[in-house]
Parts: sequence; C-alpha cells; structure tokens
Amino acid sequence: MHVIVTGHHLEITDALKAHIDAKFEKLARHFDNVTDVHVILSVEKLVQKAEATLQLSGAKLFAEDHQEDMYSAIDNMVDKLDRQITKHKEKTGSHR
Repeated sequence: MHVIVTGHHLEITDALKAHIDAKFEKLARHFDNVTDVHVILSVEKLVQKAEATLQLSGAKLFAEDHQEDMYSAIDNMVDKLDRQITKHKEKTGSHR
C-alpha cells in the first residue's frame, strides 16, 4: 500500500505522518487489495479538514471529515473509509 500525504496551508510533521500510517495499517488488515492512498490535510480558519481517496482493485473510495482537531478528523475519516471498505468487501464477496 502506497500512502501519499499532502498538506494545504499546513506542514506535514512526522507525528502526523506516523499517525496516518498507523491508521491505514489497520485498514490494510481488513482488506489487503488496497493499492494506493492519497491523503490531503488542510486548514481553513478554525476548521481542520482531512480527506482521502483510496484506490482498491475495482473501486475508488473517498471520505472526508471536518473537525476542530486534526487528529480527530483523521480518525473519523479512517472510520468512514473502514465502513466503506467492509461494505465493498461484502458486496464483492456476495456475488458468485
């Protein structure tokens, strides 16, 4: 899995990068066909925004979240992606 982290009006620190890598390792345990992840972190006045595009084999998933804290925005975004991955996995597994 290849994770690309980009920051808009924000410098990506090592702590943010490590937090993102740890969260996406959890997603890789659920579904190992994840090929590419692009994470964009941005700051708009007092709102911290995290969004990610996940490239799976056969699908492209997108999630975003807005919070006061960047770490909680990342956590909520990963939870949304986790739900989407499990739904995609169930959908592909239910076909013959």
